[in-house]
Amino acid sequence: MTNHRPLPNGRKARIAVLDDYMGVAHRLADWSRLSDRAEVTFLTHAIAPTDLARELAPFDAICLLRERTDMPGDLLRALPNLAAIAATGRQNRTLDSDTAAALGIPVMTTDGSGNGVFATVELAWGLILGLMRHIPAESRAMQHGAWQTRLGNALYGRTLGVIGLGRLGQRMALVARAFGMNVIAWSPNLTPERAQKGGADYATKETLFQTADVVSLHLVLGPTTHGIISAQEIAAMKSTALLINTSRGPLVDAAALTDALANDRIGGAGIDVYDIEPLPTDAPIRTMHNVLTTPHLGYAVQETFESFYEQTVENLDSWLNGKPQRLISAK
Repeated sequence: MTNHRPLPNGRKARIAVLDDYMGVAHRLADWSRLSDRAEVTFLTHAIAPTDLARELAPFDAICLLRERTDMPGDLLRALPNLAAIAATGRQNRTLDSDTAAALGIPVMTTDGSGNGVFATVELAWGLILGLMRHIPAESRAMQHGAWQTRLGNALYGRTLGVIGLGRLGQRMALVARAFGMNVIAWSPNLTPERAQKGGADYATKETLFQTADVVSLHLVLGPTTHGIISAQEIAAMKSTALLINTSRGPLVDAAALTDALANDRIGGAGIDVYDIEPLPTDAPIRTMHNVLTTPHLGYAVQETFESFYEQTVENLDSWLNGKPQRLISAK
């Protein structure tokens, strides 16, 4: 482990598994293979940024579930005992891996999502169908004795606008075609030729927001895409149109979206991701009548978590043996 912080000497390593909100990590992989060399603690609560340094101070290694907890350089420098990070997924934009490398902290990653690779797309369609047919509201009404309280709308013949025609966006287009929908797409670097290959017709950003009945976001969050859906785009949408975001909250101007929903200027929204997560309990969007919210469930399926945690255990085992694998610096 040249240039890496040393393993603890004379005691077992202390490992923290962060953000295990559903309390499932312990049963999705064989953590017992580490028990002779490590003590593993599963943290089921979200830690406030101001408390991270204090709560993580005792641990020699931490396991990150995608981008649930930010790991900036200042925090890493405040953790002198931290000797390894086991991150899930291939990329983690909220982890300062350069600072980790400078401090001698190896960062180990995992492969993709296993059989849950398209789980986010499936959730996006769940949100679309739930909104179009008022499924949650009708189910609640039945629990109170009601029967058929409102009309829904069919997808056939309507237009899906896909923002970001990568792997997930193309899957969205494929499903939309099966429903008999028209599919248009836009992203900053999309061309008409690439759109056709991805199963969609190219549209300008302006045209897409003006004509789509459902707009679904499938972009990676970065400096050029932060706030890419502004008040201008939301104002251009049809009064009946739906906005679906299963990618990242900051892609959208949250204040503009909340205002449009509160004043019924668009038909509704299906939201799985937020600027702040977990979403504060007093957030207005939690109680809006035209919004279907889920708590960042896109990739949160058993197939994905099994793949993540099985490889995390493998990575920790390699670190405890002095030969950390799947190092981010090797990619």
